Amino acid sequence: MSGIIGKKIGMTSVFAADGKFLPCTVIQAGPCIVTQVKTKETDGYDAVQLSFGEKKEKSTPGAMKGHFKKANTTPKRKVVEFKHFPEAPAFGSEIKADLFVEGDFVDVIGTSKGKGFQGVVKRHGFSGVGWATHGQHDRQRAPGSLGASSFPSRVLKGMRMGGHMGVDRKKLQNLQVVKVMAEQNLILVKGSIPGHNGSFVILEK
Repeated sequence: MSGIIGKKIGMTSVFAADGKFLPCTVIQAGPCIVTQVKTKETDGYDAVQLSFGEKKEKSTPGAMKGHFKKANTTPKRKVVEFKHFPEAPAFGSEIKADLFVEGDFVDVIGTSKGKGFQGVVKRHGFSGVGWATHGQHDRQRAPGSLGASSFPSRVLKGMRMGGHMGVDRKKLQNLQVVKVMAEQNLILVKGSIPGHNGSFVILEK
């Protein structure tokens, strides 16, 4: 499965050929540098390592500086391995948005937005305990009962409660590529994808 690393730019909308108005996410796909080509003989499996996004040299560990120097490129922020490339690209070459064509279906992996500590209504979709009458004046968004008392005398694991929400790895499958602007390395994907604007995403073909 081939792929590329990109950056979420934002959302827009375009008219399709049949006149439909499609919401799309704009992704800057590459250019990615091939910083390592793994083979079964040397590494035990076949994979292609891509790197994307500029990083300050002073913030890069010495080992990674040498790793990027071998590929004759500057330090990068994001490094991802892709397995099952149809044809392994040359070491040090560039992978650009023209890897995709309009009409392709891709899987997009991103990190969802962080929402901090949230209660059960927002985090799990609880409806609360009902109306504010009958003696309950501040219980609309409360979680309610957490379990029995004498047995098991504890809260069972996996109980849906308030807690940290967001910053999860999410994968959306079978999103259609609406438009490819190879000159600007931009890809328009139908629908929304996880993450804030400027976050890294992975596109798998």
